[in-house]
Amino acid sequence: MLRYAADIRTLTYMAITTALLVVQWSRDSFSPVLFVAALFMAVSVSVIAHNHNHLTIWKSKKLNALTDYWLTLFYGFPAFVWIPTHNQNHHKFNNREGDYTITYRYTEKTNLFTLLSYPSVSGFHQQKPIRDFLKKQYGINRKRFWFCISQYVLLVGFLVTAFVVDWQKALLYIFIPQQVSLYVVLIFNYVQHVHTDEESHINHSRNIVGPLMNVLLFNNGLHTVHHDNPGMHWSNAQAAHAKIAQEIDPRLNEQSLWWFLIRVYILGIFSQKARGSSMRLERMAQ
Repeated sequence: MLRYAADIRTLTYMAITTALLVVQWSRDSFSPVLFVAALFMAVSVSVIAHNHNHLTIWKSKKLNALTDYWLTLFYGFPAFVWIPTHNQNHHKFNNREGDYTITYRYTEKTNLFTLLSYPSVSGFHQQKPIRDFLKKQYGINRKRFWFCISQYVLLVGFLVTAFVVDWQKALLYIFIPQQVSLYVVLIFNYVQHVHTDEESHINHSRNIVGPLMNVLLFNNGLHTVHHDNPGMHWSNAQAAHAKIAQEIDPRLNEQSLWWFLIRVYILGIFSQKARGSSMRLERMAQ
């Protein structure tokens, strides 16, 4: 029933995420180890949501719908929102004008403040395409509209019930991981596009090519090939990236996400060289 056997890993991650919630909720004491593990799995949920949105996990529509509901609960926002904000907008404009997730909306600079504030700014501006999408679906596909609304209802019901039963556990084990999931995926988007050249056919995205991120997070670091072929399954990204890696500007192939963040946003406070330059501004200056 799976489209790709590689998604056994996806299902394993989903099972672990669910199990961590159950185990933590059933415990009388707080476990830092389990909590950190749950936060990592929350990040993986956002990546799974992204992947499932582009290419559904199952051949069955019913199983895909159930997966949408699961993602809604653990991602912390209705799974359908990826369609208007990501598929229909971000992949259309790819950080050009018109992209609601644009990285240079208010400034061309990139620093610790723009990095940390980007998820809030981007999230705010993404509400318009979500509203427009729902209005459109209400007019052309009422069944799909109610499916989208049911995700909101399920999420609200889940949170309200959890907070009524035990607000402290709900905050720690459900709400905080959801917020981490939502926040980090937008940080990923910022890093993957800030100071790249959105008009270039090859240098429009930054890649994290080191094994750590890609092994743990479904090749999510390989972003150029994802934009070139959004419907490609994540398991094929390594081979696709290898074919074009030499064509990409070396500045856009980073070995480590953590080192990139430390170098640009911590060391960059003191060193322009560490901070790097904007390929977008370089193009505009020519």
